[in-house]
Amino acid sequence: METNPPGTEDTPVQRFGRIVSEFAINAGYDLTSGSGGRAALAREIGSMSPSAVSRMLDGKTLPMPHQFEGIARAVNSDVRTLLVEAGVISAKSWPKDANTVVRSATPRSQPPSPEDAADAWGITNPGIRSMLIGSIKQAIRLQAETDGAVPRRKAAAKG
Repeated sequence: METNPPGTEDTPVQRFGRIVSEFAINAGYDLTSGSGGRAALAREIGSMSPSAVSRMLDGKTLPMPHQFEGIARAVNSDVRTLLVEAGVISAKSWPKDANTVVRSATPRSQPPSPEDAADAWGITNPGIRSMLIGSIKQAIRLQAETDGAVPRRKAAAKG
């Protein structure tokens, strides 16, 4: 692996793009301009547009958390390898033999808080942590709306 001159180290976003590019090329995608490889990768991922894939591969943006599995599947890898290799998370924060169930010190009757989940996964980078916590909170709100919509419809139908 080539190294950068001191003071010009890649950011985690740039490293992630480079790692995914390397894995994609090894998986058979031709990422050269005009080859259609980036569009093919986007189709295989399923949840990203070709322009979003290009921005990711160019080291300009990180994908959303829900896109990591599709990316890993498309490039014949796993999420942990991509995130650790790119330096987005440390190998200590997600050991290879780790049980992937999020555990919390809170009683089983209460789900872990979004902050507890981030702590359990060892997510310490402020940007990544904020993104994860925000995504969890949004998912909780959407589920509550979905769960709450059923009784309201029944009540309205009765009236």
